[in-house]
Amino acid sequence: MALTDTAIRGAKPGTKPFKLYDREGLFLLINPSGSKLWRWRYKFDGKEKLMALGEYPLVGLAQARELHLAARKSMVAGTDPMAERKAEGEAKQKEIEARQREAENSFENVAREWWKWWLIGKSPRHADTTMRRMEADVFPAYGHKPINAVTAADVRQLMIAVEKRDARDVAKRIHETTSQIFRFAIARDIASRNPAADFKPRDILAEAQTENRARVDARDLPELLVKIDEYNGDAITRLAIKLMAYTFVRTSEEIEAPWSEFDLDEARWTIPAERMKMKTPHIVPLSRQSVEVLRALKQITGNGHFVFAGSRDKKKPISNNTILYALYRIGYRDRMTGHGFRGLASTILNENEFDEGHIELQLAHTKRNKVAAAYNHAKYLRQRTEMMQWWADYLDKQLAKGRRALAA
Repeated sequence: MALTDTAIRGAKPGTKPFKLYDREGLFLLINPSGSKLWRWRYKFDGKEKLMALGEYPLVGLAQARELHLAARKSMVAGTDPMAERKAEGEAKQKEIEARQREAENSFENVAREWWKWWLIGKSPRHADTTMRRMEADVFPAYGHKPINAVTAADVRQLMIAVEKRDARDVAKRIHETTSQIFRFAIARDIASRNPAADFKPRDILAEAQTENRARVDARDLPELLVKIDEYNGDAITRLAIKLMAYTFVRTSEEIEAPWSEFDLDEARWTIPAERMKMKTPHIVPLSRQSVEVLRALKQITGNGHFVFAGSRDKKKPISNNTILYALYRIGYRDRMTGHGFRGLASTILNENEFDEGHIELQLAHTKRNKVAAAYNHAKYLRQRTEMMQWWADYLDKQLAKGRRALAA
């Protein structure tokens, strides 16, 4: 007679195990401990076997019969149900292990291992900057993915997003670092290929604008600075070029500056959001040299509104081309622009291992939301102040070097 739920619930354990039979070899084993275990006895290839189907009440009577029926169907089809279950279990275990390996081999985990290997011999500042760049941009984009699941499209999309915030150099570094990580992984049989090798930065990034952005190489700085210092044209123009070199702000941000934005006693220049490209306020720490330039300008234009007042109309600032044409006159047509000081500063400061985040913030490249703007414009002010003074001192050393070369 087939089992019923009532009979199962009423079965009490004895001093020895006993069985309650259902049908076709399915039975419930009642142990002295009180456990009730579903078992199925069957023969396959002439051998008697006993298959476990779960424990009551976790597996009820109806479910036990469904498992029993499925196992019998496998046997009718010529498959040993227990062997099939074992194979399924092994397959599931392999899948679990594969997922664990994928988690262990996420791009972020592999990148951190690469970083530990790569940083040997690097300066702490350079190593820290590289890791923070990945934490800021790369890991949020595809760090969670198994390394073999990262595609060329993932890398491309991140680079384009970074380029849109006016940080083309950072986008190029992301490509370079990602490619290095993949080469590290391939060499250790962690990754099968390097998707970053499918394209070069110039294949997707817009060409760097050369119009009004040409700049000399760092090795040409001494001669350029001497010629600027000896410029015999308008004094306001000469001082405007010198201040731009020291502060590397955008041309419009400098020439349209009113005196009200400057606190020379605190050595700080605060540019309001409406005058900034990213539409958030920006602080420029002023080096000792920058303050000297501004005090000299104060003697010329201090009674007016604009720091760089026009020669014909004091109520208007000098034009966008004033600095450019002055550079033309000293022999730097198509070789140097006001904007070129930004590129020079970025390159030289990075090469001297200043924090990339501090450089980008001082260049006002990072786009910030309105909520964070009030905080971020003053972020890392101490570090940026030290960096700006180092930069001004560096320019003065280059100027002295240029004068020595002319005297030799």
